[in-house]
Amino acid sequence: MSLPVLPGDPAGQDVSDARHAPALRLDRIQEHLLDAFYAGRSANTVRAYRRDHEDFRTFVARQDGLAAFAATAEQAVRMLLAVEHGQANALALGYRTDMVRRGLQPATVNRRLAALRSVVRLGNTLGLVSWALDIENVDSVTYRDTRGPGRDGVRAMVAQAKERTDAKGLRDTAIVRLLHDVALRRGEVVSLDLEHYESRRGTVAVLGKGRTQRERVTLPAATRTALEAWIAVRGKDPGPLFHRLDAAGRGEGRLTGAAVYQVIRELGAGVGIATRPHGLRHSAITAALDASNGNIRAVQRFSRHRDVRVLQTYDDNRADLAGQMAALIAED
Repeated sequence: MSLPVLPGDPAGQDVSDARHAPALRLDRIQEHLLDAFYAGRSANTVRAYRRDHEDFRTFVARQDGLAAFAATAEQAVRMLLAVEHGQANALALGYRTDMVRRGLQPATVNRRLAALRSVVRLGNTLGLVSWALDIENVDSVTYRDTRGPGRDGVRAMVAQAKERTDAKGLRDTAIVRLLHDVALRRGEVVSLDLEHYESRRGTVAVLGKGRTQRERVTLPAATRTALEAWIAVRGKDPGPLFHRLDAAGRGEGRLTGAAVYQVIRELGAGVGIATRPHGLRHSAITAALDASNGNIRAVQRFSRHRDVRVLQTYDDNRADLAGQMAALIAED
């Protein structure tokens, strides 16, 4: 598509072409809008937003006549707020089309569009613009596979990890247990520090997705045993609960989400299962729905989902309602 060409430069020099004049000069827009937008959010959320806004910046930088407005993500966002409503929608529409052409998953495209909408909404709140982005999400089907490797698969992965009795085996066993037994997300696992585990009560303080305060989660006995075994090797020094290990089994800094992903992939492959960290969470939630006979409200407390509709999707997939209906109407 043909994107609007904005006259002037990013330093805020006067813009004289009335046909394309921005609604606001760039130097009059709040200088640190993104800092204000990120303020008060968790570190994981900020990192995700920064990646999304940086992706938008790279898109803007590739457009004819707009590269000068995209030296930083902050500058690209200022430019978006500086143009007229129609121009902003045209730019966002072009960005959506570009992401689709790059083959990004619908969930990724929609998240990045949401990141732009949220910044514009802040600009609206601050009186910088009087409009909102009108570009809709792309169609997507979320949570198509909510079953994960299943309880038997998880048991096999735990057994695989336990075959190693060294520090790595103990660490990986505890990680698998947390991902499955209490349905933690990998970001929640890697953000844990030793101080977040309370051994007397057997709880961990989890910083949930999109939350700014930690909440206590009670660990089952088997999970607690696995974590205590790892801590006995890790030691009681303050810092990350899970860290990388060198060849001698010594700690080398906080374990990353990418490293957890690799750990789970390798354990799964070792027992013939293709899975990922979130697959263990899927398995846990599906098992909880099975055990509670579909008690969505109870499982919501377990999974810590804010939107109960997500669990309805899990429950529908678990029961295979579509398959049941097909069986009812199928001819013999």
